[in-house]
Amino acid sequence: MKSIVLLGSTGSIGESALRVAAALPGCVRVTGLAARSNAARLVAQAREFGVRRVALADPVAAITARRLAPELDVIDGEAGVEELARTAEADIALCALVGMAGLRPTLAAMESGKDVALATKEVLVAAGALVMRRREACGVRLLPIDSEHSAVFQCLQSVSGEAACVRAAGADPSRFAETRVRRLVLTASGGPFAASPEIDFDRVTVADALNHPRWRMGRKVTIDSATMMNKGLEVIEAHWLFNIPVDRVEVLVHPQSIVHSLVEFADRSVLAQLSPPDMRFAIQYALTWPDRVATDLPELDLTALGGLTFHGPDENRFRCLALARQAALRGGTCPAVLNGANEVAVAAFLEGRISFSGIARTVEEVLGRHDAAPDDTLDAVLAADAWARRESAGVIAAMTEQ
Repeated sequence: MKSIVLLGSTGSIGESALRVAAALPGCVRVTGLAARSNAARLVAQAREFGVRRVALADPVAAITARRLAPELDVIDGEAGVEELARTAEADIALCALVGMAGLRPTLAAMESGKDVALATKEVLVAAGALVMRRREACGVRLLPIDSEHSAVFQCLQSVSGEAACVRAAGADPSRFAETRVRRLVLTASGGPFAASPEIDFDRVTVADALNHPRWRMGRKVTIDSATMMNKGLEVIEAHWLFNIPVDRVEVLVHPQSIVHSLVEFADRSVLAQLSPPDMRFAIQYALTWPDRVATDLPELDLTALGGLTFHGPDENRFRCLALARQAALRGGTCPAVLNGANEVAVAAFLEGRISFSGIARTVEEVLGRHDAAPDDTLDAVLAADAWARRESAGVIAAMTEQ
């Protein structure tokens, strides 16, 4: 039996995690829930899973939750979410909070001795060096939930078992991935636009960009998939998770979303992990690892697929992927700036203030203004993030005036 505190329970990943928990009542027990502002849904979840303590980042939503469910212990604010991550009685903290909101709770969970199942890729993008040092100092595991990184994790484990996975997470100086792995290949669905080169990105609507052909996800990550920034962030995340240089992490567009990643080893043999496009596969693996538990997840029927196709991404068209690589190679605080600028730009697009193409233009402009600094402290990372958000607001204001 694994006990979990679920951070971001009302989003798409959180809801999928609760479906996994409901399907495995003898394996997974939920002990704490946190969300940003959806009080009604959080209360319903707490009652369904017998959770007594919850947190809401929005203090107004917390007041609503207390009114709806006076029997619950409701703590509020971002500090309340961090407190829940630290104090909940749980083996694993599953972090599915959106963006930089996941950083402090992830660190708090580690410091309290919890393993972390991480769906919030921005945590490692912005503060990878800090998080991995903290993970090692605390002696906890960091288990990936992104389907691509879960696939890499599973391929590594299939070769050398648990020891390889622990090394791949960065704890062992022998650098398993550095010496035994030739390259990682992350697959990308391509979002709604990769197969439509005729589409003018200046004219893409919010509804167009949110119409993902394969996955049903939160709004921010769906827009990131459409710009392919999502894949750029995953390249950086893979670097930190598996201790492998960014230039040895490749991307292939795979519209069917069946092959989630591939690992090419030093002997040129390649292993891949396949499953239907359903986040419950990666979530269940993280929560039950190192075991594999029978469940009712959908079966993969290869005969029904008709074919699996792969092609390289067009980084001239999808500038965000190229910008993520540039930020990673520059290092220091550049990935934090990339991430902060992207969060602001995506929000502006969703609000109708800039065009879809304006997302990449904003990120590129802000990244070009930044002088990289060391990212070895939390204060340095947060300062870079705040600077990027201020600069992005100015770039976006200038765009809207034109």
